[in-house]
Amino acid sequence: CIFNILPILFMILIAFTNYGGAVVPPELVDWVGFENFKKLVTLSQFAPTFFKILGWNLVWAVISTALNYFAGLGLALLLEKECVKGKAFWRAFPVLAYAIPGFITLMAFKFMFSYGGPVNQMIVANGGTAIGFLDLDAKWSARLIGLLVNCWISVPSIMLLATGNLANRDMSLYEAARIDGARRWKQFEKLTMPFMLFSTMPVLLGQFTGNFNNFGIFYFLRGGLYLDDYFLASDTDLLINWLYNLSIDNNYYCIGAAISLVIFLITSVISLAV
Repeated sequence: CIFNILPILFMILIAFTNYGGAVVPPELVDWVGFENFKKLVTLSQFAPTFFKILGWNLVWAVISTALNYFAGLGLALLLEKECVKGKAFWRAFPVLAYAIPGFITLMAFKFMFSYGGPVNQMIVANGGTAIGFLDLDAKWSARLIGLLVNCWISVPSIMLLATGNLANRDMSLYEAARIDGARRWKQFEKLTMPFMLFSTMPVLLGQFTGNFNNFGIFYFLRGGLYLDDYFLASDTDLLINWLYNLSIDNNYYCIGAAISLVIFLITSVISLAV
C-alpha cells in the first residue's frame, strides 16, 4: 500500500488539480477536473509537442522492441549451430555488455559519437568533416543511435532467455518438417516463432512497456536539449522525458501527472489487448 498503491493514487489525483507553478505547498491546490488533459490536446503551448512526442514514442517502442527481440533470438539461434566454435566465449561476450550499468554504457556512447569522440576522429583522419551525431539538428541520426544503443543494452537478456527456451523445443518436429521438404525459413516461421512467442509473450510485453518508458536512453545521450518547435523538449524525447522536463525542471506538476496517466493508459490498453 505504501510503496505501490499510494504513489499511484497520489499521481492520479495530482492530474486533476492545478498543482504547479505558483500553486505549491503551503498553498492549497484546487480541483480542476479534466482541464489538464484538455490543455494537452488543445492548448497551443502543449498540444503540438504532445502529439509529436506521442507519435515518436509509439514508433520508438514498437521498433526497439522488435529489433531487440529478433536480434536476441537471432543470436540464440546462431549460437545453437554446430559449426559455431567457442560458444562459451560468444555467449559470455554479450553478457559482459549486459553486466555493465546502463548509464555507464550510455555515457560511453555519448562520448563515442561526440565531436571529439573516436568516431569523428576516424572520420577526420580519413579526410572527412566531423559530424554532429547528437547535435541540435541531428534528428534521425540521434534517434538511430538511440535505437542501436538500446539494442546493445537489451539484446543480451533476450538472447539468454531465447537460449533457455530453444533448449526445450521438440526437435522431432523439425526432423518431420525436413522430411516433408520444409526449408529453414519455413521451419522458423511455422515452428520456432509460434513456440517462442507463446513462451516469451509476457517478457515481450514487459520489454514493450520498458521501452515505452525508457527514460535513460535519450536523457543520457541528449539530455537538456530544448528545440524551438517543441515546448521544453527535443525531437528525441519520449513522453517520460517530457514529463521529467515539465515537472522536475519546470514545475508543471499537474501537466506531468496528466502525461503519466496517459502513458499508463496507453501501455495498459496495448498490454491487455495483446
